[in-house]
Amino acid sequence: MTSELLQQVRVIDPVSGIDRVTDVLINDGLIGSVADNISDLPKDTHIRNCHGLVLGPGLVDLYSHSGEPGFEERENLLSLMQAASAGGFTRINLLPDTSPAIDDPSVVAQLLQKSKKHRESSPVPHSLLPLVNVWGAITEKVAGKQMTELADLAATGVVGFTDGQPWENFALVRRVLEYLQPLGKPVAFYCCHPELKGNGVVREGLDAIRLGLPFIPVSAETSAIAALLELAAPIGVPIHIMRVSTARSVDLIASTKASGLPVTASTTWMHLLLDTKAVKSYDPSLRLEPPLGNYQDLVALRQAVKTGTIDAIAIDHSPYTYEEKTVSFAEAPPGAIGFELALPFLWQYLVESGEWTALELWRALSTRPAECLHQKPSAIAPGERVEMILFDPQESWKVEKKNLYTLSTNTPWLGQQIQGRVLETVNSDQ
Repeated sequence: MTSELLQQVRVIDPVSGIDRVTDVLINDGLIGSVADNISDLPKDTHIRNCHGLVLGPGLVDLYSHSGEPGFEERENLLSLMQAASAGGFTRINLLPDTSPAIDDPSVVAQLLQKSKKHRESSPVPHSLLPLVNVWGAITEKVAGKQMTELADLAATGVVGFTDGQPWENFALVRRVLEYLQPLGKPVAFYCCHPELKGNGVVREGLDAIRLGLPFIPVSAETSAIAALLELAAPIGVPIHIMRVSTARSVDLIASTKASGLPVTASTTWMHLLLDTKAVKSYDPSLRLEPPLGNYQDLVALRQAVKTGTIDAIAIDHSPYTYEEKTVSFAEAPPGAIGFELALPFLWQYLVESGEWTALELWRALSTRPAECLHQKPSAIAPGERVEMILFDPQESWKVEKKNLYTLSTNTPWLGQQIQGRVLETVNSDQ
């Protein structure tokens, strides 16, 4: 038996509602005991002083982009998994917009087998890379035209269904909801009206006028959300709304939840930290989809996550090569990396500032994402399998290529100093 005692570590566990300094004993990949002072130890227990460190359940990312297959120069599966582990994520879920798209059981099998091989051969001692799941495409080549063989994909073990792209054909959306109802899998939609969006790249408002960039009206998002909710209501199938970015969208989701419709929602970590004022730098890494909101959107999103109206925070990790992002703001592909940066920045901006409690942040990054995916959340309690991370909120480090596992560096924080770092991600075998 291998045992380790984490002494006087700050345990944050949303499942049990615990945020306190305590001892944690780990035996052979299981949590043996959680108590104020553990003295009865197995022979040869390794004792580790964890004063000032945070121990929390592993983080769960609802959706992110993989470069592999098709765009390995941006990110391969191994580097993505290493980056996720370095950021504290023990479960990640990949969007189907790869090349080829994840619209066929053979592609699902290939990715799951390769991720399993990477986990089994992980060079990191006493730890495993994150568990990888994939979203199955709703339509062939995520083109929004022809439905995939949904039942065949469901049988391969996809975590759920999404295209991760805006929809134009709402008659097809209605049919999709009817077909997916008996499969019992989560279904997620990115709501944006393509015609209202046009060629816009920033959120409509005074900042957009000052920047001189084409804008996207709030109604591009809200009209699509309203249409989706109207379609889902009579069918009653649970839906997840991705990438919520406006205050008005929060109002629509809140009223829908109050009516009893089974809907969950998520926003991305960058939409909780920055608003349109940040775009004055014209940094192409701030070209996101949906775009950063105005200040009132940021405030509404933070409050909605805090209260649970928005269930979870997604990373939406979107790697691109240096050449792809070294263009003008309007021409840059949308997206930024995030696995290794999200927890430190969210902790620094929201927990250290006192706006959120540590439990509220962890709940939105771990417990609720798992629940959105119909999975059991990990917990730090006796008898539970070890799926947790050790985080040092005080460690300072610089965001630069040599300090990152991800192959891409498309982030607006490149070159900046950051406080807070994941020291260890421990994920016993599934």
